[in-house]
Amino acid sequence: MQFLFSDHLLDTDRRELSRDQVPVAVEPQVFDLVVHLMRNRDRVVTKDELIDKIWLGRSVSESTLTSRINAARKAIGDSGASQALIRTVARKGFRFVGDVEMRNGRDGSAEPVSQARETPGLPLPDRPAIAVLPFTNMSGDREQDYFSDGISEDIITALSKLRWFFVIARNSSFVYKGRAVHIGAIARELGVRYVVEGSVRRSGDRVRISAQLNDATTGSHLWAERYDRSIADVFAVQDEITDAIVAAIEPQLYAAESFRAQQKPPGSLDAWDLVMRALSHYWRITRGDNAAAQERLEKAIAIDPAYGKALGLLATSHMFGAHMGWADMAATLPVAEHAAFAAVEADRDDAWAHHGLGYTHLFRRRFDDAIAAFELALRLNPNFAMTHAFYGVTLCYAGRWEDGDAAARRALRLSPRDPFSAIYCGVAAYAQFIGHRYEDAIQFARESLRQRSDFVGAHRALTAAAGMLGNRELAASALEGLRRAQPNVSLAWITSELPMQRAEDREHYSEGLRRAGLR
Repeated sequence: MQFLFSDHLLDTDRRELSRDQVPVAVEPQVFDLVVHLMRNRDRVVTKDELIDKIWLGRSVSESTLTSRINAARKAIGDSGASQALIRTVARKGFRFVGDVEMRNGRDGSAEPVSQARETPGLPLPDRPAIAVLPFTNMSGDREQDYFSDGISEDIITALSKLRWFFVIARNSSFVYKGRAVHIGAIARELGVRYVVEGSVRRSGDRVRISAQLNDATTGSHLWAERYDRSIADVFAVQDEITDAIVAAIEPQLYAAESFRAQQKPPGSLDAWDLVMRALSHYWRITRGDNAAAQERLEKAIAIDPAYGKALGLLATSHMFGAHMGWADMAATLPVAEHAAFAAVEADRDDAWAHHGLGYTHLFRRRFDDAIAAFELALRLNPNFAMTHAFYGVTLCYAGRWEDGDAAARRALRLSPRDPFSAIYCGVAAYAQFIGHRYEDAIQFARESLRQRSDFVGAHRALTAAAGMLGNRELAASALEGLRRAQPNVSLAWITSELPMQRAEDREHYSEGLRRAGLR
């Protein structure tokens, strides 16, 4: 479909915007916003509707929405002052008010457009299938194709390490390079549900990379982000951007698959659906949700007893519950350990399996084995942000707080919007405490609690750091919060249950909590 307005042409099939036949660079999310306003130009589109359609109902700040509207106006030659094309309707929303002519995108005719007949496509595989299209080089220099191609190829390679996803090989997805093919047609031809697309623009020593994850079966956009970097080492920047994109895409795919599983009737759920439902509970980081996750994982394992990912996640969930003080450690360890060893036996190439095993080794005080298991999980999936964080807390418990802090920061950089980012901040807080950097510990703990006010680990670190600083008022309020989050907490619990390898670290942590008033 083509929309002609003012001196612009917007082509939804090619996903292109041009002015006087000159292409206009526009971010994918802004493009979708303009299209939605045009298609609904006979009425006012509310802010809630835009958030639902463009951001899929995710929490969006007023400033983010305003910036996207401003970007849409700029792209089509409008402004907030004139509002000649996109008008703000006070307390209601927005409306496209320009004159528009619609044409068939295939032959340019202005007659009513009928749906194109879809060619038969490949069936979707049993795993979530994804294709990464060649990123568009928007630098105006064909010599820079190597960089945009390299980003796409690296993303394909990194996603292929996530063995529970079906990733289309590079040679198949690169067939579409330079071709104007609708994303839905590409998905049908390749037999995928999800498509990653993006663009690269280099100018001098700066590069801007935009990426977007789409569900081609519904036409919805699951995630979009833009990265601006200075290029000192081009390949280091390429690696950094690839890591960031893959780390962001993985939880979005889980969330999308979880949402699909929620729509299925209970009797039709398979093991994958149950694991996706379990993950949606596990990431909520509450006692009740952790128990709900275990229930669904046990059902998945009953269907498929050799499901390595399910077994690894079950071991992790059990250990996390005991670590938070929600379950008895002595009773939990054998159950988690059995699931972890079964996970590795079932699938030695699954990162979740080794993650679960590392977590159980840690609380068995097998520090070298725990570190080795987490390192193996990271070799299998270098972008597994949660494993970076749990590897970090293991290093801290082993007395290597600087390495632990670096691992926690790596997790935060890889996945800053992760549901577990509160835990990553909590690990960083604990690392700073062990390093006697109490002010920094308090800062990280507060950020963790800002995201998750009930996260026990952050309450512990905040209380201990305030105690060591002698800040009585903060220590008292922090201890009150800790007791709400973990009613059974005591110095005896801390010294017996938390696996600190060095006696001086155990005494240091206990002293901070003791000074805060914990007995």
